[in-house]
Amino acid sequence: MIERQLDLTTPDGEMPTFVVHPEEGGPYPVVLFQMDAPGMREEIRNMARRLASAGYWVIAPQLYYRWVREYNVFETGDRDRMFELMSGLSNDMVWSDAAVCFAHAEGDDHADASVAGTVGYCMSGPFALYLASTHGERIRAAASIHGVALVTDRDDSPHANLDGVTAELYVGCAETDSYAPPEMVDAYEAALAASGATGRVEWYPGTEHGFSFSERPQYDRDASERHWERLHSLFRRNLHG
Repeated sequence: MIERQLDLTTPDGEMPTFVVHPEEGGPYPVVLFQMDAPGMREEIRNMARRLASAGYWVIAPQLYYRWVREYNVFETGDRDRMFELMSGLSNDMVWSDAAVCFAHAEGDDHADASVAGTVGYCMSGPFALYLASTHGERIRAAASIHGVALVTDRDDSPHANLDGVTAELYVGCAETDSYAPPEMVDAYEAALAASGATGRVEWYPGTEHGFSFSERPQYDRDASERHWERLHSLFRRNLHG
C-alpha cells in the first residue's frame, strides 16, 4: 500500500489530507472517506486503509481545518469544542472540499477520478448523501453509516435532494440513536422511495450510534463487519466494471 499525508489548498486554507491506495495495478476508483465528529485520528486512517486494500484510491480530509489543524476529541476530552466544530460545517463547505479532493485525484496516475464513491459516518453521513446529489457526474455510490440529520427543515436536507440522484445510496442506521431517531429514518426512507432514486435503508438491530468504530464504546463487531460487507458490495457494484 502507498499512503501519504499532505496539505491540499482550498479557498478557505490548507486542508490536511490522508491518501492511501494499492501499490500495484490501477488506476483505481476514488472513494472520498469522510470523518466523524470526533475528528481525524488513526482509527479513521485505518478504516481508509481497509477500504483501499480492496482496490480503491481513498482520500480522507480533515474537515475541521478552517478552525484547527488537528482535532481528536478522544485526546482532548473537550466535547463542547467538538459540537462547536461540527456545527460550523455546512454542505457548501463540504462540497467545496470534495471538489478540491477530486481535483487532486485527477492529477494522480493511480486514481481514476471519473469514477467515485463516498462514505460518511455520524455527522458526515448526510454530507455523503448530499454530495451524491451535487457531484452526480462522478459519484456513483454514497453511503451514510449511522448518519445524523437525514431530515431537516433546510433546503439542502438529504431527504429534499433526492430527485435526479443517479448514484446508488445506502443508509445504515443504528437501532438506538438519539441523533437519528426512528421517525427521522422513516421519513428519509419514505422520501427515498418517492424520489425513484436507487438505494435502501437498513436497520442494524441491537446497535447504538457509533457501532462501526472499533475503538468506541458502542462498537458492535458483527454489525460493524456487516457494514463493511455492505460498503464493499455497494462500491464493487457501482465503481468497478
